[in-house]
Amino acid sequence: MTADDPIAPPADDKDWTWTLDRPCPECGFDPSAVPGPAVAEAIRASVPAWQAVLGRADVRHRPAPDVWSPLEYAAHVRDVYVLFAERAALMLTQDDPIFDNWDQDATALAARYWEADPVVLSGQVAAAGVRLADLYAAVPEEHWHRAGRRSNGSTFTVATLGTYCVHDVVHHLHDVGARVQLP
Repeated sequence: MTADDPIAPPADDKDWTWTLDRPCPECGFDPSAVPGPAVAEAIRASVPAWQAVLGRADVRHRPAPDVWSPLEYAAHVRDVYVLFAERAALMLTQDDPIFDNWDQDATALAARYWEADPVVLSGQVAAAGVRLADLYAAVPEEHWHRAGRRSNGSTFTVATLGTYCVHDVVHHLHDVGARVQLP
């Protein structure tokens, strides 16, 4: 980082997989409300909420030096949509793949999230969200239980990976003071 770059938020090294078993007390997300077959519509519902965030006057404002701005959160969500589409595709085409590590904080710095153009990012969020939603809408019934693993050993099915993704997207809307009504 240079002197002109914002201070990086503290690394998030928490294991959030518990959000697959119980509601999140911070954002209120209930994983039982978004089983695998509901993921596509939940992702579709989240896209306009993120586009509205990107249209806000405060989109570049960090509430604290070590907290991402709405713009940075939106760039992260775009990358979440892309990453989860890649991981779900692997699970649908390979037996028990192990996912490459993803350092979301290093990605944010390398991609300079804080410099994104909100209008361009809005289109990217929409494209990535629609791609992920379309992928989930096309999952055959017999594939919801196909498995994949993170390098730390956390195991997901196609269904739980989608639910986990929806929590991430909903939680970050909460982080920026926005909400989405899930179907």
